[in-house]
Amino acid sequence: MARFAHTVSVAALDRGWFEEAAGALVDLLDASREGPGGSVVLADGRAVEGLRLLKGRHLRSGARYGEVPAAREGAGKTGTAAEAADGPAALVSGAGDSSATPSSVVLRAWRPSHSVEMESLVVEDGMSLKLGLRLSAPRRPRAVELSLSGHQPGGGSLYRFSGRGKADLAAWWAAVDRLPGAPPAARPPVSGWAVHRLAKARLTLTPRPADDGSWRITVALSVRGRWLLRPVGAVVLFFARGPLERGLREAAESAAAEWNTALAELTPLHGEALRAEIADALTDPDGSAAL
Repeated sequence: MARFAHTVSVAALDRGWFEEAAGALVDLLDASREGPGGSVVLADGRAVEGLRLLKGRHLRSGARYGEVPAAREGAGKTGTAAEAADGPAALVSGAGDSSATPSSVVLRAWRPSHSVEMESLVVEDGMSLKLGLRLSAPRRPRAVELSLSGHQPGGGSLYRFSGRGKADLAAWWAAVDRLPGAPPAARPPVSGWAVHRLAKARLTLTPRPADDGSWRITVALSVRGRWLLRPVGAVVLFFARGPLERGLREAAESAAAEWNTALAELTPLHGEALRAEIADALTDPDGSAAL
């Protein structure tokens, strides 16, 4: 087994603001409704940019959402009329463009006081990817769980993989609320597994507070071969150790830089101002309405 670890410094996120923002977003979506053409309309009458209800009833189990693809170049009036007649069903089936498979999200559960569950199926570059997400206590998020599986049709077991991950947000907040000199949490609040026929990998994130108020996050990756292939995997990992270690370090540093930049640009609004800002981001993400 090979293990790699790297620690980065990131700006701390205020828990109160995060939970207030999450609650405001959930409330805005919970009060939304289906509008003309499957659009999702907020309570103030504005439509959520790029999001359409393709199948089912809005915010009910089985509802399918996606983006409406742009009209095919040169399709002409006949194609446009046919797409309009077919309605959202054509978008789900991908009938509008046989060379592309539009991604969509299926809502499995919408219980804002308990949990939200959804899954997405995407076909890209010959790979079929299925992603599942479950958010516990959405108004004051306590945990996020992810599942991922992928395969290439007709590609055999070497083209199959799966993974699971969980972020225990309650444990995260407890870890960053410790004194700066205290030891890190015994169990990483964020962990994930990826499994392939040849190898298995585990990724963890363990935060701790720094003296300057920032967070120090240790990113750890362990990789090992599976079953009879462990000796072969050990040889591969011996030669791949350098690139893997460098890749982990660069990915962690890049993610930390993006996080710090995003937080530096964030205006800590509250109350109605925060709610209005989130609504604007949903309906006019480019800010074109203000121009």
